[in-house]
Amino acid sequence: MSNFVQGQLEEFREKNQDRGRLIIKCPDQPGIVSTVTAFLKQYDANIVELSQYSMNPEGGTFFTRIEFDCPGLKERAAEMESAFEEVSATFSMEWTLTHVSDLKRTAIFVSKEPHCLLELLWEWQSGDLLADIALVISNHEDTRQIVESMGIPFYYIPANKDIRKEVETKQLGLLEEFNIDLIVLARYMQILTPDFVAAHPNKIINIHHSFLPAFIGARPYERAYDRGVKLIGATSHYVTNDLDEGPIIEQDIERVDHRDSAGDMKKIGRSAERRVLARAVKWHLEDRVLVHENKTVVF
Repeated sequence: MSNFVQGQLEEFREKNQDRGRLIIKCPDQPGIVSTVTAFLKQYDANIVELSQYSMNPEGGTFFTRIEFDCPGLKERAAEMESAFEEVSATFSMEWTLTHVSDLKRTAIFVSKEPHCLLELLWEWQSGDLLADIALVISNHEDTRQIVESMGIPFYYIPANKDIRKEVETKQLGLLEEFNIDLIVLARYMQILTPDFVAAHPNKIINIHHSFLPAFIGARPYERAYDRGVKLIGATSHYVTNDLDEGPIIEQDIERVDHRDSAGDMKKIGRSAERRVLARAVKWHLEDRVLVHENKTVVF
């Protein structure tokens, strides 16, 4: 990691030592927000952002994301979490308290095409992607020089369907060694096994090069061309064991017409892929994505 990037990340950590995020999902009922905000006030916390959503005020699921400043948060977090258990039990909450200064340790998986990886590295280098990028894993050597020039460890692990289990054992070992919080598949063209996915629920973000649910699986641009579509797109989603059917985080489109070949569509689509993946990763890093069944609420 360069001194410049290291300096930016350290400055962010220092600036946000007292900032936390409280993420809550629970059955909707009166009094949730007032009770939680009153709880935070007991600790002199100042709320700087509060987002909320109810799927149905009468018996639906309620979601909220509260970002706050609290003096001495690091020292008081354990006490706050213990005290909040009583509140959470009253409302049957699923909840997490995260520290903004604890940047998520991120692993990026990539194959041959570098455009999504490059977008993430550029956003990270410029200080717009606030993550601790711990390593890059690839089944090709193509991006080694790019990655290592930024001071990020690069691991080449050849992969194909015949040795998938052996490969994933090595990958999972690295993820554990580097204490990884988030895995980003930046055009990593290998299918993950159920065991790998189960080890990281809602912690693996993929970019699929079509506007799901259209053209699931391989060669979506070729199939889009054969179908004569006028719009192509990209979809970023969490990985589940159902191919390209995990909870969708973000999507975007580009217009095409009869003059565009399948190759042209690939080139045009790369722009959507880059920005869609970068947005999805940023939102996850900022604890803005709440998963409910096979959908997401994005604050």
